Amino acid sequence: MQNLLLPLKKTLLTVSILCSAFTQVAQADLLDDIKKKGEIVIATEARYAPFEMLENGKIVGYGKDILDEILKDLPGVKLTQLDLPFQGILAGLSSKRYDFVATSLTITKKRMDKYAFAYPISTAAIAILKRKGDDRIMKPEDMGGMRLGTQAGSSQLTVIENYEKNVLIPQGEGYKSIKHFTDYNEAYAALASRRVDIVPQALPNLAPIVKERPDMFEIVQPVFGPETYYGWVGRKNADSASLVQFFSDGIEKLQKNGKLTVLQQKWFGFTMDLPIGTLPIPMH
Repeated sequence: MQNLLLPLKKTLLTVSILCSAFTQVAQADLLDDIKKKGEIVIATEARYAPFEMLENGKIVGYGKDILDEILKDLPGVKLTQLDLPFQGILAGLSSKRYDFVATSLTITKKRMDKYAFAYPISTAAIAILKRKGDDRIMKPEDMGGMRLGTQAGSSQLTVIENYEKNVLIPQGEGYKSIKHFTDYNEAYAALASRRVDIVPQALPNLAPIVKERPDMFEIVQPVFGPETYYGWVGRKNADSASLVQFFSDGIEKLQKNGKLTVLQQKWFGFTMDLPIGTLPIPMH
């Protein structure tokens, strides 16, 4: 009889072990781990004014102000914020080098397939920066034949390439060239020194550049390409879901209590309408 029950006992033991392992996985929660540890590690690229930038060795900007407001709801948790190159920042998130990425990432279909976005923090609609008084370009359709400057790996590059393919080439002429830089500050410097003719970039980023250098730069409007937004991301798994939702809830709270509008006025000089309580579905 005991010999007959032995296979059954082994089966029950195996089921018990599997159930226990499943329960441990199901209970894994990054937000809870952060609270217990008392530290959250966040990655940022601090070269994207006025969202994230360095001032006297410290990260400041619109994004940093939002981050500080949201983390007030995690009392006792220390913020460790890493300043990292943009090109590898998402790969580092996937490999679990940090908990979350709070830098200005354009919400795209490709990124949404791999990462979990929190609610948008800003519009990312693209306008054109040119040298002041350059009458060759007065609207987006005038970009044909121009030398463009952009950041390597940026999602703006996709919009720029689609605009060339769908609008400029059909009407007669594509770009003369596209020069890729490590960050947009290098692109602005290239524009000032006439190594490129224009820098297409998100309107919120361009407004403070013109405010600082009205003698050098001006913005060409209207914006072009699909309506897009900036957001922050976590890993797309069950473990990270509560942390991503924590940031979405924090952004929505700031929208509803008016603090997000105050921060937009502070850093951009204008306010913007953003989707509340939902993630926009990007066209590309």
